[in-house]
Formats: sequence, structure tokens, C-alpha cells
Amino acid sequence: MINKLKEMREAKTITQEELANKVGVTARTIISLEKGQYKPSIMLAYKLSLFF
Repeated sequence: MINKLKEMREAKTITQEELANKVGVTARTIISLEKGQYKPSIMLAYKLSLFF
């Protein structure tokens, strides 16, 4: 699966920290997700899908 999180976040013109606050994680988690270094839990994936 292609990781488009950074692209989608930038399209909404929000920072990594703002997105992290919206979905209840740290900015470091968002950074790791965007770099493909971390796979989200089902709950986090769900929260991200609701946001976008």
C-alpha cells in the first residue's frame, strides 16, 4: 500500500503536530507514519480515515 499521509496532510495545510493532536498521537508518530517507519494500529488508521 502506498503511503500518502504526508500528501493528504499537506493538502489540508496542517502541521504534523496539528494532525497528531486531532487523532490523539504524538507528532513523532505522524513523522514515523509519513516516513513509512511505523504501521498504524487499526484504531489509528480509523481515526485518520475519519479526519481525511
